[in-house]
Amino acid sequence: MSITIDAQGVAASSEGHSPLSPARTMQLAREREASVSRLLMAFISSGLLFMLLPGTFLGVWNLLRISGSESAGSVSPAWLQAHGHAQVFGWIGSFILGIGFYSIPKLRGAAKPAFGPAWLCWAMWTVGVTARWAANVYRWQWRVMLPVSGVLELLAFLIFFRAVSQHRPEGPGKTRLDPWIYVVVSAALGFLLLLIANLAACVYLALDGATPALSHVLDQRFLTLATWGFLVPFVWGFSTRWMPVFLGLKPGRARLLLGAVLVNVAGVVLTLAGWGAEATVLFVVAAALAIAGIRVFEPAQQEAKTRGVHRSFPFFVRLAYGWLLAGALLGVAAGLWDSSGGIWGASRHALTVGFIAVMVFCVGQRILPAFAGMRQLWSSELMFAGLVLLTIGCTLRVSSEILAYQGIAGWAWSILPFSAMLELAGITAFATNLLGTFLLEPSHAQKQAIVVEIR
Repeated sequence: MSITIDAQGVAASSEGHSPLSPARTMQLAREREASVSRLLMAFISSGLLFMLLPGTFLGVWNLLRISGSESAGSVSPAWLQAHGHAQVFGWIGSFILGIGFYSIPKLRGAAKPAFGPAWLCWAMWTVGVTARWAANVYRWQWRVMLPVSGVLELLAFLIFFRAVSQHRPEGPGKTRLDPWIYVVVSAALGFLLLLIANLAACVYLALDGATPALSHVLDQRFLTLATWGFLVPFVWGFSTRWMPVFLGLKPGRARLLLGAVLVNVAGVVLTLAGWGAEATVLFVVAAALAIAGIRVFEPAQQEAKTRGVHRSFPFFVRLAYGWLLAGALLGVAAGLWDSSGGIWGASRHALTVGFIAVMVFCVGQRILPAFAGMRQLWSSELMFAGLVLLTIGCTLRVSSEILAYQGIAGWAWSILPFSAMLELAGITAFATNLLGTFLLEPSHAQKQAIVVEIR
């Protein structure tokens, strides 16, 4: 006998038996929610580990070596790319997959939903990212490990994509998707294209590469696809969905937002075709259209919802979008004047840390505790400290990277390690806060059990 739960939350057997009791229905709903929360926490926890160890720690080590020798060429490109892969795929990718699975209504529509594919996705994704990092850093059997990692990551995403593609518009008589969903779909397609390109690059390197690292030209195009083709539109889409509620903004301008997506896609296509410098102008236009479409800098029409998080939450969200525009403008400057990779590096750092990481710090600590069993954030003060440290570190990194790499100021080389340590401290605060939330804060179900026991 199978059990289903209808739209009103009433459980009944598929054999036509009478509905289950309200107590049994509530128990099934709690068990189902706990299972979804465990899945989410698995993705988030593995993402935090990738962020801290293979990602940020290796990035700090790379920067210390670069600063010590005052040369970007002193670090193996394979190590640099291992750091980037762990951050983009291991950290942000794991977060997106976990939140995506959590948001699927199908996992809440039956008393015993099928979690097997979701857990298989988590296992394949985690193993794939780990294998890629190990192949780049240790070079053990890298001609085999690279293609294996690429296949595992692509297959894991296809499992995820199949699950979320079954989502349908919710609400009576609703046949069209909301504008923000189209933006997220464009980002998901960019993610798919990125994974296909990643697998192709892995196969190419395994067959004909001297090292497990892409050439500089191919790596630049790959990074543009990863940032502007995948990460940036994801943040735009979920900003359109959540910021009107969290910041009290007016409803977004759908046409401007969709226009931003089209211009952004054109910029990515130009970059892949070899017109990277020219594409930077389109990225500035896309960023400006997205900011206007989301209305992020316009006066709020309602009070921001900061309950459970630090009251500085609205400020840092707006600051992140300032970093988005700064990163795009630095890209234009790099296309015109960069002679050593410093301005390009500063542009990417403003985009990945200033915009994407700050938004993840803000929104992640706002929604993930609630998703993980209706918990409270462990410490709003730690949230504030992490954001401040990350912002100061990013500001020092972006400015000193330009001054040092371009040969403008020799003393700027000594600032780079300090900026890295500040960012590491901020990221550690973020990870500690989320892990403390998962491990130390009781879930809603645990609080109810305590109340029942007391009574």
